This record gives sequence, C-alpha cells and structure tokens, in this order.
Amino acid sequence: MVYAAEPIDNGDSVRMTIQSSPDQFKTSSKDTLVVLQNQQEVIIGDTITAQPVATWDDGWRPNPIRAVWLGALFPGLGQIYNRSYWKLPIVYGAIMGCTYAIVWNGSMYTDYKQAYIDIMTDEELSTDPMRSYNVILPKGYTIEKMGGRDTYTKTLNNKQNLYRRYRDFGIAAAVIVYALSLVDAFVDAQLFDFDISPDLSMNVSPQIYNDFMTHQRAAELHLAITIK
Repeated sequence: MVYAAEPIDNGDSVRMTIQSSPDQFKTSSKDTLVVLQNQQEVIIGDTITAQPVATWDDGWRPNPIRAVWLGALFPGLGQIYNRSYWKLPIVYGAIMGCTYAIVWNGSMYTDYKQAYIDIMTDEELSTDPMRSYNVILPKGYTIEKMGGRDTYTKTLNNKQNLYRRYRDFGIAAAVIVYALSLVDAFVDAQLFDFDISPDLSMNVSPQIYNDFMTHQRAAELHLAITIK
C-alpha cells in the first residue's frame, strides 16, 4: 500500500491519498476508523470529545414551604423568592383585574341598592334631582319613561342583584388567583431542579446512508432518543 500524507489548514487533520489497498477498512488508532478506497482522498481527524458548556450555579435552591408562606403573606412574593420574575406581570395583572371588577361592580351595587331602598321608603316620588333613584336614571329618562314607579322599582332591584352577583364573581376570581399563585410557587420551587434541557428529547431527521461495499447510497429516516 502506498499513500501520501500532507497537513491541511485545520491543524488537526491530515489528507491521505491512497494509491492501492488490499483492505477495505483499516483502523488507524483506537478511536479513529479510516475507510480506504482506491484513488480516493480520505480526511482523518482527531476525535476530540466535546466538553459541556459550563453554566453558572450558585448552589441556591428554593424551599417549597417557604415559597408558599411568602406567597401567602403577599401575592407574588413566592414567585420573587423562586426567581421567576417573568410571572409577576401575570400575577399582578390578574389581581388588578379582579380588584377593578370588585370595586366597580361593588360601587354600582351600592348605588342601585340605595336607590331601591329610597324608592321603596318614599310614599311619594321626590322631584329632587339629587335623590338617589333620580340620580341613577339614564340621561334623558324619567321614571315615567322607565315604565312608572313599579316597573322602575323592579328594574332597580334587578340591577342591584346583577351587580352584587358580578361583585361576588370578582371576589371568587380573586381568591382563585391567590390560590393559584400559591400552588405555582410551591410547584415551581419543587421542580426547580427538574431537567428540561434539550438533552431530553427525541430527534427525527432524514439522512443519506453510504454503502462503501457496493458504492451505493440509500435514504433513511434517523430516529434518536436521548435520555439523560
């Protein structure tokens, strides 16, 4: 067998030109397999194991119980303790939305409730524009246009019940958001070390298979399941 060797630019590889070889395969070292073909150029490179990229870790791990207690003390503190700062806009946004719904519906409920009480206690309807059931009238409407005293009284009662129900829904939603923030703080702290890196994956990709014995190529589907 006659071959020539010359270095190429990468510094770690050698280009070998094979003139002839009785063998189809030759092991050049314990970790490198060189395929030899007549009148072919083969690149032989050093097999170097890639080192994992170092990641910063200060050794801190959250305590799930402490995360729950902090979250119970004030919404969002559990997420801050877990260093999940990106969740704060979600938590506080949901709490602010519930708070707005509670305050607005509560205010409307109070106004309609007072108007209903006043119209039920007045023997005669007051012409005072500052009287509660006159203030709450839609612009340009009078009690007569609303269908009279009886119809207007029923409307006030229905409205107060409606806004009271909406206010209660807002309170229930706020309680649910508060509870979910505690659950999230606990689960997030519990799964702090859970590995979700790309190493835990299944990779499906096409590839070309070269048969050096028959000098033929074939397409195949490559399936790789990596479990760390």
